[in-house]
Amino acid sequence: MQRLPSARCLLLVLFLAAPGLCGAREYLQVFVVSPYLELHTGPGRGYPVFNVVDRDGSVDVLVRYTEWFKVRTERGIVGWVAEADMLRTVLADGSPFTFNRGDRAGFTSHRYEMGMFAGTYGGATLISAYTSLSFNSQLAAEVSVGQFLGNASNGVVADIGLTHVFLPEWRWSPFVMLGTGLVHTEPKATLVEPVNRTEQTAYVGGGVRYYLTRRFFLRAEYKSHVVFTKLNSNEVVDEWKLGFAFFF
Repeated sequence: MQRLPSARCLLLVLFLAAPGLCGAREYLQVFVVSPYLELHTGPGRGYPVFNVVDRDGSVDVLVRYTEWFKVRTERGIVGWVAEADMLRTVLADGSPFTFNRGDRAGFTSHRYEMGMFAGTYGGATLISAYTSLSFNSQLAAEVSVGQFLGNASNGVVADIGLTHVFLPEWRWSPFVMLGTGLVHTEPKATLVEPVNRTEQTAYVGGGVRYYLTRRFFLRAEYKSHVVFTKLNSNEVVDEWKLGFAFFF
């Protein structure tokens, strides 16, 4: 009976320490297999090397920024490592540390992409941008926003929808699109007071993307919008655009 308090204290200490033990490894740990791993003070070759991790040492991968990884050594030193150097590290089971690089393989299968376009919307000059989140190499959700300037009216168009890519491993990759959106139109009038309108739209479309180099590619697309007007007389608006995009 004399040992119960001590046992209870030991159980209490283990209970309190358990969350810390479970959460000790929050980040991916990789091990150095080259002679050393150089740590820079910032994400770029222009930043000096201030520390190295020797062979068989490990680092925790904190975050990725374009072609650089922010890591933390076993001694708590934080620095930046080039992705080319991170290719010479392995996981705890000895398998290579792999990640999406800015090359054809990354173009075929990536998580995010963003781009800028120039084109026409219903005959008006259009400037737009988009961002995309890929579920796999062929299906992605996209959001785009653009501004058009015309002789009769100016306005803003915003779309959200799905994109399906055919043959994502090819340098030329066709795709189709389907979605909905809004268009805000501000007519230009001189004799009467213009009435601004915000109306819902639906669209179908398609296009093609062409891989250039590293993380960059060209993208051309066409959308056919149906504008649901308040007068129940739906209007069809054609959108053509071409631009540059990059993936990461």
